[in-house]
Amino acid sequence: MATVIGRLLGLAFLICFGTGLYSHFLQQPLPWMRFPTRPTGLYQLTQGTHIIAGIACFPLLLAKLYVVFPQLFQYPPVKSFANFLERASIALFVGASLVEITIGLLNTYQWYPFPFSFKQVHFALAFVIIGSLLVHIGVKLPLISAHWRATPAPGPDERHPVDSADGTAEDTPVDDGPGLPRTRGLTGRLLAYIDATPRMAPRTSRRGFLTTVALGVAAVVGLTAGQTVAPLDAANVFGPRKKGVGPQGVPVNRTSAQAKVATAAMAADWVLTVAHGGTERSFSRAELAELPQTAVDLPIACVEGWSQMASWRGVRLRDLVDLVGASADADFRIISLEQRGGFKQTEMGREYVRDSLTLVALELNGGVLDLEHGYPARMIAPGRPGVLQTKWLSRIEAIDA
Repeated sequence: MATVIGRLLGLAFLICFGTGLYSHFLQQPLPWMRFPTRPTGLYQLTQGTHIIAGIACFPLLLAKLYVVFPQLFQYPPVKSFANFLERASIALFVGASLVEITIGLLNTYQWYPFPFSFKQVHFALAFVIIGSLLVHIGVKLPLISAHWRATPAPGPDERHPVDSADGTAEDTPVDDGPGLPRTRGLTGRLLAYIDATPRMAPRTSRRGFLTTVALGVAAVVGLTAGQTVAPLDAANVFGPRKKGVGPQGVPVNRTSAQAKVATAAMAADWVLTVAHGGTERSFSRAELAELPQTAVDLPIACVEGWSQMASWRGVRLRDLVDLVGASADADFRIISLEQRGGFKQTEMGREYVRDSLTLVALELNGGVLDLEHGYPARMIAPGRPGVLQTKWLSRIEAIDA
């Protein structure tokens, strides 16, 4: 049973690790990295899967702990160096995993009661978890191999039928004291006594246990996945965002009040400056609206796992940067009116800059862009996290090579 649950838990963590790395490097790319812009909902898929797999880890990890719980109190605590590695790796894995999935869940609700940086700790713990998991698998590999496909052998409770009259195992020899193994310490005597005591028949079969675990996973996933998976929207009871709820039918993460941009965004003299090399051009909102307009359907997909498809209309970014003589291989820095915050400015690789679907958006879902969605202008590009779809634009400038 430990192997069965372990396979599912290991798969969930590997999915989280892979999709988490993709999200991390989208936000903090290395200089040589380039990313696909198709399909347009790629990040919607990867990050939605990341959050769903992370939520599924809760019942799976608890089930795994339930199965192996008696082994946590073995006596003596360490029997060999291999046993030490096994116990140390599982202790590190369980501790790091509980912290990782807990702070990950809190992040989906944007609640940070802990005194450390979520992004840095979440990223570092991912490697701790995968490393300790690999050590644990390496140590337990012979046992895992033996039980990977094998039918479990009957346990002690199944080998000794329970007498219906008094609930004791008919064939289990019982020694109330003198027959106990000679052990040292109170803990050793207690464990020896428990081992020699007749066991009750299991109240739940393996099938019943797995059914319970499956129902637990289905419940926690099914009641939150609707924030990503449209057909499950009606069952989205606990997800932090609800599809279609928000200004212009699109949810909002960071408001203009939180960003403290309302005054600057609504100013009559607002302009968007586009710069490349020594060339700069500034556009008022009216001037942007006079340029050729393009309509696209692209999702907003946020790191918290929620996403929403929307219709956008505005000026292609590549058309704007061409007006200042930008080269085809130029990367750009996107700067917001925000004065504080980790995403007051972001960087956009040439693969997004030159994509025909990347817009400086002026309209959303058939109306003028709402202030909460980035009025007077915002960025929207295919396959990018919501935090990189910069709102309340101020300046777009080429990054020096």
